[in-house]
Amino acid sequence: MIDVLTEDFRQTPYWWDAAPPEPAAAAIPEATDVAIIGSGYTGLCCAIELAGHGVGTVVLEAGDLGAGASTRSGGMVTGGQKLVVSGATHGIAPERRARLLEDAHESLAMLEQRIADYRLDAEYERYGRLILAHIPRHYERLVRWAELLRRAGSAVSLLSREALAGEVGGTRYHGGLLIEDYGGLHPAKYHRALRRAACDRGAVLASHAAVGAIRRLAEGFEVVTGRGVLRARSVVVGTNGYTGPLIPHLQRRVVPVTAYVIATEPLPPGLPEKLIPHRRMLSDTKRQLYWIRLSPDGTRMIFGARPHLVDTDTQTAARSMHGMLAGVWPELADVRISHCWTGNVAMSVDHLPHMGVHDGIHYALGCNGSGVAMMSYLGQQTARKILGTQNRPCAFDSADFPPFPLYRGWPWFVPLVAAWRRLRDKLESR
Repeated sequence: MIDVLTEDFRQTPYWWDAAPPEPAAAAIPEATDVAIIGSGYTGLCCAIELAGHGVGTVVLEAGDLGAGASTRSGGMVTGGQKLVVSGATHGIAPERRARLLEDAHESLAMLEQRIADYRLDAEYERYGRLILAHIPRHYERLVRWAELLRRAGSAVSLLSREALAGEVGGTRYHGGLLIEDYGGLHPAKYHRALRRAACDRGAVLASHAAVGAIRRLAEGFEVVTGRGVLRARSVVVGTNGYTGPLIPHLQRRVVPVTAYVIATEPLPPGLPEKLIPHRRMLSDTKRQLYWIRLSPDGTRMIFGARPHLVDTDTQTAARSMHGMLAGVWPELADVRISHCWTGNVAMSVDHLPHMGVHDGIHYALGCNGSGVAMMSYLGQQTARKILGTQNRPCAFDSADFPPFPLYRGWPWFVPLVAAWRRLRDKLESR
């Protein structure tokens, strides 16, 4: 039996082949205006905005710059549609719901404008996204979502199973919902471009500077890192799925869930165009969903799923996910896997991202798996809040940030939730 892994199989993100993480040996100054903990999209977009206004800014990263979740994602870029289809806005007062959706749409516009204005090398395109009906009766769910998304201002259209043939190869799915205002990019190239933009504006980026303590001073804070102590007037936390015990209040409000992603070896000529002719971003309607896209150069398939109830090693995960992908398209059964990697997704109780201030420390956390545009936006909004340049408060800025019951840093309940979702998917498929 031929191994489904390539001879040079890598346990690092495919994205890193083109834009690997980088160390930053810049000395940490004794003092700065704002210290930002975490060099993901949140931290870098915050730093760009602050440094661009002449504010002294230091970004502190525990490892290499670009080694965290921002460069481990699928690079799928939403304007907040997930808030609608996930039910995150259900039960929220109409006025606040409208503001949340308005700001979510603005996050996509901000990302696109920033990429254009700064000429960021991110390989961004508005491909559109297809949500695919896993079983026939899920098409009714897509009909409901389409109406909700139209009311929220999204350009959407429903595709019958027959019409879907022009969008997705094969016969696995039973119709689809096409969301036009949805994009895709190269997450590691986007991160690298943000790093360069932050440095160009005078921000100090310091890698291998894990923060061990934050102490209140008479004016500001003292931030203790592995490479020295930094005094700052303000502190911003943008650690998302890697939020540890440094600030227990925040740790209890975001649960890290391990996401698994594979990349195939280059596909045979003509096959990518057969399977995803318009290069849409794809996901299905299962609770334990699949998401799929082509690499930006159109040569490989990128696929995300949770292969097992409990966390496992990447080789085992890659072999399981190969079978899942071949279950969608049997044509991929002989295509091998070149990369498999993991990253932490930050989940919140209410499925909403949050920004705010706790004990004087600013934070932006809780991407819930849709963080490319949203966390970039919340980083920028946090900076504008510090600068006092917001034209109105951000809708995601709220003191109402509920903790997970019985959670103190060990996500013991994640396998139980995954098992329950998988069971419900199986029961529905009967």
